[in-house]
Amino acid sequence: MTGNRIFNHDIMHCTHDAVVGNYLYSGRVLGMTEPDDLIQLHPDLKSQWTAITSHYRNIGLSHSQNPIWDVSFQQLRQYPDYEPSVFIFGDALHESSQDDDWFRDRNQDWQDVVEYINSKNNFISLAEELDVTVPLTLCANNQTQLKDFSNVPYPCYLKPAISVDGVGIYRCATPDELDSAIANLDEDTPLQLQQEVIADKFLNLQYQVKNETVEPLAATEQILDGFAHQGNRYPTAYQPWELIEPMAKWMTQKGMKGIFAFDVAVVEKETGVDYFAIECNPRFNGASYPTGIAQKLNINSWSSENFTTKYHSLDELDLSGLEYDHTTGIGIIIVNWGSILVGKLGILLAGSISQQDELRKQLKQRLGN
Repeated sequence: MTGNRIFNHDIMHCTHDAVVGNYLYSGRVLGMTEPDDLIQLHPDLKSQWTAITSHYRNIGLSHSQNPIWDVSFQQLRQYPDYEPSVFIFGDALHESSQDDDWFRDRNQDWQDVVEYINSKNNFISLAEELDVTVPLTLCANNQTQLKDFSNVPYPCYLKPAISVDGVGIYRCATPDELDSAIANLDEDTPLQLQQEVIADKFLNLQYQVKNETVEPLAATEQILDGFAHQGNRYPTAYQPWELIEPMAKWMTQKGMKGIFAFDVAVVEKETGVDYFAIECNPRFNGASYPTGIAQKLNINSWSSENFTTKYHSLDELDLSGLEYDHTTGIGIIIVNWGSILVGKLGILLAGSISQQDELRKQLKQRLGN
């Protein structure tokens, strides 16, 4: 390898069409790149390139100067000497595709461990094997097997074994609600029923594999809308790395590379704090991109959130006085910028909690909300 990198963080091979504008998310990784890197971007983002690079120049954030306006994985084959960085190492939707073959040829061990742990049912099985604490969970290969369970822990969550961004997940408080939710899913879809955890917080614990060694990367608190991920906050007082360390080491031994993360529930009790591992994302996730930018700029207090706007181009935004200032450590950074084409933005708010609150208030006014 030459040390050069090519980034393809398109998510269309592993996500659900219900996520509005998901084909525009390939730009999220731009702030994590460096000038000599290559980055593949959806061609629709070309109209926003001048504005986002101007924003990053204003705040002193380095980034790739070499966009490729094509998110096809065929492009990765054109640069065999470049180290690839992808959202997820494998084609999660098309098992027999040419793209899946490329991942297998490149690193089958990595692909295999991603495919294994990407199943929530396999995650539960491994957690039990490694004595990692998880909520009471019933796993089934299909609806028929699920209906045979007599000890359903209500209230519970019905989850497809493979799901992204909360799609297909239902909260069920009664047998009737469970029957209704099951009817929305395919009969042969592997499923699980997981007992509801009344949590004080949900955490995202990110790891990174470097030189065959896995290291904690960042612990953030999740900002949720129901059970859909809306953002993250850093830092957090909760650091339960010992809970999921056995799984992180197991994955690394099996060939995991790059960045991956665990969702963990926090339950405060009079006698202390209980932690429950919920699932593993064997890939980059929504917290990875603001984390990468914050670490590049040495920002030690921030939140990342999704916003809606009446505007559909970065050129229409007035961010004067709000952009991140490295001398004060306060301000906003646009992370998910391509999605403005459908009226959405992912923003990092840097500063103390009170400073974040003020930035959020002013930003919403600028966005026309």
